[in-house]
Amino acid sequence: MEENGVKVFSRVRVRLSDGVELRGIVMPRPRVGDREVLVLKLDNGYNVGVHASRIAEVEVLGEYSAVEEERGSATRVKEGLPRVHFLGTGGTIASRVDYVTGAVYPYFSAEEIYSMIPELEEIAVISAETLFSIFSEDMTPSHWSQLAQHVKRVFEAEAPSGIVIAHGTDTMHYSAAALAFAARKLPGPVVFTGAQRSSDRPSSDAAVNVIGATLVAARAPFAESVIAMHGSPDDRIVLVHRGVRARKMHSSRRDAFMSINSLPLAQVDVPSRELRMLLGEYKPRSDEVEVYPKFSDGVALVKFYPGMPGDVLEFYRESGYKGLVLEGTGLGHVRSELVGVVRRLVRDGVIVVMTTQCLWGRVNMNVYRTGVELLEAGVVPAEDMLPEAAFAKLSWVLGQTEDVEEAKRLFRENLAYETSKRTEYLAYPGAMWWERCR
Repeated sequence: MEENGVKVFSRVRVRLSDGVELRGIVMPRPRVGDREVLVLKLDNGYNVGVHASRIAEVEVLGEYSAVEEERGSATRVKEGLPRVHFLGTGGTIASRVDYVTGAVYPYFSAEEIYSMIPELEEIAVISAETLFSIFSEDMTPSHWSQLAQHVKRVFEAEAPSGIVIAHGTDTMHYSAAALAFAARKLPGPVVFTGAQRSSDRPSSDAAVNVIGATLVAARAPFAESVIAMHGSPDDRIVLVHRGVRARKMHSSRRDAFMSINSLPLAQVDVPSRELRMLLGEYKPRSDEVEVYPKFSDGVALVKFYPGMPGDVLEFYRESGYKGLVLEGTGLGHVRSELVGVVRRLVRDGVIVVMTTQCLWGRVNMNVYRTGVELLEAGVVPAEDMLPEAAFAKLSWVLGQTEDVEEAKRLFRENLAYETSKRTEYLAYPGAMWWERCR
């Protein structure tokens, strides 16, 4: 293309051999992939690749230069606004296009927040820092521990109204649940937020989610670990889910997160900046900061499947795991041939917890014989707790004590509204649809 005067960041008109015409800006050529492909950023913000063999004509319409964005905190912040501290951990919400590889990668500079989302100047005085810069699937219990310790330090040293944590969405509910168990008392909420679509895309949900999360951190009456993400297909509602009740339920929709076995804790109407509580019971803001950040990495989450051999569970016993969260079928079952294996695990000091793959509803192991036998073998039922929340909780519990009976006692306590005595009828999506159709 160079012979035609086409350079990186040239604005061009491209006519294809089939008559289709494209207009856009030439993007840097990826180091990996087909080098005969011209990559254009179209006027609608999306990138398109065109193989050179399909190009009939190229006309240069103008030239652009890559200008580094000015970074820095806003200077027009209003006095008297609450303070909110941002922690960056990586993920799509803090992602940029890597033009060397053509991929999207995590990148978060806290100083860019105001320039990216100027609406925040009317909501809060922001301070920010990057704690990690990793994909959420690379998060480990060790990262949860570091995150909890840092949250404690920030509240003690800077006394913000709340903390917003930018986090990848794939494992956000694990981290939010983990922090809910680690943080026993807080002066304000810790609000996890993220984006299903990166900020360079026209349909990005990043700005709306950050605005909603900041409003929650600044104004909410509660002091819990929560997730603030899109609650509708449009850009109006952000729902606030308890970390211990939330789950990512869609791989790509912007409103991917749902509260399971519970209504959301609150909602934010973004255009009006209104925060409305949906549940009346919550942990209030405290004058104290009480955080227990230690987590065990000796816990596994295992999903039962038809025909699962006992060797699968034996592996964890032989590998020295101290806790096992099972995702059983229905009311909390595995095949009868595994009961003996579970009994050996418990006998050897492994805590075995039972959750349900159904997600909605609760474990009840007193109904069928297999459930009763598992109870007799020493399995701890997790009531209506989500498998991911149970995994985070058992990891935290075993970080506090190595005594098996004390760990079981602590696991059974309702520490962060992760279980409930009864499940609300309208907390199930089918019930909500039925009510709408009546």
